[in-house]
Amino acid sequence: MEQPYLLVCLNTITEVASLPDTSLSLYPCTIIVLPGCVTNLIFSWVGMNAAVRAVVRMGIYVGAKVYFIREGYQGMVDGGEDNIEEASWESVSSMLQMGGTVIGSARCKEFRTHEGRLKAAHNLVQRGITNLCVIGGDGSLTGANLFREEWSGLLEELVQQGSVDEDAVQKYSALHIVGMVGSIDNDFCGTDMTIGTDSALHRIIEVVDAIMTTAQSHQRTFVLEVMGRHCGYLALVSALACGADWVLIPEMPPEDGWEEKMCQKLSATRCRGSRLNIIIVAEGAIDRHGKAITGSVVKDLVVRCLGFDTRVTILGHVQRGGTPSAFDRILASRMGVEAVLALLETTANTPACVVSLCGNQAVRLPLMECVQMTQEVQKAMDEKKFEEAVKLRGSYRTYCHRAPAAGMNAAVRSAVRVGISEGHKMFAVNDGFEGFYKGQIKEIKWADVGGWTGQGGSLLGTKRTLPAKHVEKIAEQMRANNINALLVIGGFECLLQLYEARSVYEEFCIPMCMLPATISNNVPGTDLSIGADTALNAIVETCDRIKQSASGTKRRVFIIETMGGYCGYLASVGGLAAGADAAYIYEEPFDIRDLQSNVEHLTEKMKGAIQRGLVLRNENSNENYTTDFIYQLYSEEGKGVFDCRKNVLGHMQQGGAPSPFDRNFGTKISAKAMQWLSKKLKETFRQGRVFANTEDSCCLLGMRRRALVFQPVVQLKDETDFVHRIPKEQWWLKLRPLMKILAKYKTSYDVSDSGQLEHVVRNVRPKESDPSGAM
Repeated sequence: MEQPYLLVCLNTITEVASLPDTSLSLYPCTIIVLPGCVTNLIFSWVGMNAAVRAVVRMGIYVGAKVYFIREGYQGMVDGGEDNIEEASWESVSSMLQMGGTVIGSARCKEFRTHEGRLKAAHNLVQRGITNLCVIGGDGSLTGANLFREEWSGLLEELVQQGSVDEDAVQKYSALHIVGMVGSIDNDFCGTDMTIGTDSALHRIIEVVDAIMTTAQSHQRTFVLEVMGRHCGYLALVSALACGADWVLIPEMPPEDGWEEKMCQKLSATRCRGSRLNIIIVAEGAIDRHGKAITGSVVKDLVVRCLGFDTRVTILGHVQRGGTPSAFDRILASRMGVEAVLALLETTANTPACVVSLCGNQAVRLPLMECVQMTQEVQKAMDEKKFEEAVKLRGSYRTYCHRAPAAGMNAAVRSAVRVGISEGHKMFAVNDGFEGFYKGQIKEIKWADVGGWTGQGGSLLGTKRTLPAKHVEKIAEQMRANNINALLVIGGFECLLQLYEARSVYEEFCIPMCMLPATISNNVPGTDLSIGADTALNAIVETCDRIKQSASGTKRRVFIIETMGGYCGYLASVGGLAAGADAAYIYEEPFDIRDLQSNVEHLTEKMKGAIQRGLVLRNENSNENYTTDFIYQLYSEEGKGVFDCRKNVLGHMQQGGAPSPFDRNFGTKISAKAMQWLSKKLKETFRQGRVFANTEDSCCLLGMRRRALVFQPVVQLKDETDFVHRIPKEQWWLKLRPLMKILAKYKTSYDVSDSGQLEHVVRNVRPKESDPSGAM
């Protein structure tokens, strides 16, 4: 793939201590449907509106009646038409961009009592409801499971009271439950990411980026207190994403004497020329003796010991609000569909399950196994067994003080700081391989990458030049600078060319690693690339604004052109997140009949309550059916029903501050790559020099389903369509039927990848594995 490249080089070999492992929170898996079953579904409790929309529309798609329960368990207990309401397709329109939950949520003390659950059971049986989809935390899900276990006994009581008859008991003998986890804290064991967490991170990073501007102007120290009474995920990940100097979380109380160490760190940062310090504190942070560490405590400490001008910002409930991120919309949509499938497949003997995310794969786990482990974390913390708590939590084996970063710059900063901390001398190459052969190489030190966090683009500069024509000059530069290892950030074709050059130039017989980075997400060997999430958010935000512009006007359809080359990832996944009616891509050929069918579909929708339509088109989807052509066709065929507008998003998809996901993805995979390079350097160091010429010493590090995998680039040749610069197989194509189903098209849905019930795997430190395998 001809992509812009960034390069980081190493030329010093030292004895390296392995870094702790990190966990990655990535996009959810492919969701599959099993149509043809008819049942009643009910949706209740706290959650993303995208999940509400997905459950309702997927339920209707498979022929079920779907009900809202308003105000959570309170509505279930109170009953009545106002609280338990049948949902229609149109009732969940225009919900994707709304925060919170439109059906409401509330704490319900009455549901905790036997009498309250008896009322709830009566209200459900009256409507023939025996399937329950619950979104909430461990308390909400535990309550749902208790309700399920008591169900038969509750029905018997209702019969004795004369509230229901024996036939109803036989007909509704079992209650089936599937859970989805909705929590901004990401504090539920068994899933990599909970619905709402990514949006909360967006709110935090927006505030941090704004604060950093004023802090740099005034040489200030800012202490940010974020949510997380029992879980430090938000604090830790936002610290990684913004380059914080210090972070304090409940699960990892600092060692005694932390006050002095923190002040020394802050002072050293100022001495290196930095004009600001950022300290992030989770609201539940404590020391080793259980004493609370609040933002005010930290501020007073800094002022007393260092005299720095210090401010405290408590973000509070701002983290819970705002527009959902693209990640959360996609996660919630796919988890909602998976929850419906799980309900359709459940039996009386099936345990209640929770739909979870593992890497890029959806799994179903026994609900109470996850709840039990979540409660074990809290018990370990209460007993001050913090190492056990971290091990159970599974997401804190990290090194946030070493390598925070952002987007493509995230990967560079992470590589530089991890490399330096391991004893390597780090070199940066300006302007990719063009700069490499011209000798634009310079040593880059710890302080040189300070302040890169939150900046978009590439501070080192990129060029699309591939190395094949300049391998001789590049080899000369590697020899002159004694380069022993190479990290490349971009596409993968360049590394393949360097690998093939090994037969002629020994300078390329060194460990080399590629990190996938492109907004198009078209790199073979990985499900996700650095930069794609930021582009998706730009597309979704723009689509939201465009759709909002039509509010209160006559019926209108918007035609939006996205970037992506020949890869339809942005158009397809962006369409799913934005609620598009159609997305035209190269990988799925279309003709005039398909266009006409889409027009007719939109015309039919516009005759009802729907007032807005959205159509996305990948820039290279078809050379003849251009954006202008589609716009003119829709305008002509929609006369009298709707009018059209078009918009070409262009390079705005490449700009802006990187999303929290991209900042952390870049940070973590870059650090993983540096660990791998350090290991390979030690393995291939013989007789005073490095010599590596095997396939597994030149790899691309990618996310594949559940694991990070180092795959030799030479093995990726057969997986690649070099003409169109796309992988031959792309996992996200399985999402396209989901987008069509949620847009009310009649279509088939692949069931080959449906999540299966598994058991919770307790998080333990992984053993060293083959470098070409999963890490």
